[in-house]
Amino acid sequence: METKQALIWDLDGTLLDSYDAILAGLEETYDYFGISFDRSAVKECILRFSVNDLIREIAAKENLDAQVLSDFRAKSLREKNASINLMPGARAILDWTQEEGISNFIYTHKGNNAFQILRDLQLEDYFTEVLTADSGFARKPNPEALLYLIKKYQLERTSTYYVGDRLLDVETAQQARVGSINLVIQHIDGNHKIDSLLDIKKLDIF
Repeated sequence: METKQALIWDLDGTLLDSYDAILAGLEETYDYFGISFDRSAVKECILRFSVNDLIREIAAKENLDAQVLSDFRAKSLREKNASINLMPGARAILDWTQEEGISNFIYTHKGNNAFQILRDLQLEDYFTEVLTADSGFARKPNPEALLYLIKKYQLERTSTYYVGDRLLDVETAQQARVGSINLVIQHIDGNHKIDSLLDIKKLDIF
């Protein structure tokens, strides 16, 4: 019986070169609410944790409504969709997965704005299912979303990998007991560090 191979992808910083757009949306939000914006500190925070964690922290610190901040940021980011590009090698590696019969899924902390971006970049047909922050699953590193995909599509843990760019993504893969492929994190058991998406083809796991 042939092994089912699957890749579950993160989006921001993994398939999408979107951090500049995210930071621009956050800077616009900070400016609107009169909050001082430290770009390097903000970037470090969203890479280590998440944008939602940052919004909650700033709301509490500035005595603002976190939902109001989040809604403004989301609107600002939607207006910047056109500035979001693919990471180098993204389309080529997705083409390769199709040729190899590898199933593709997405689990991202991005909201449903992700669907419009995927349509704009003509990526949506590569993926069997896309889960976003609005899909109702517990946030990373809770493995709930990955476990849902594993169960629904009868994925085999030994041949399923979560592809990301943060420690949070590696931790999510570990908790789901699947493999990890990561563009940044290295020296962790069960994780395969790559320098570019095209390096996935060179891994000895397929």
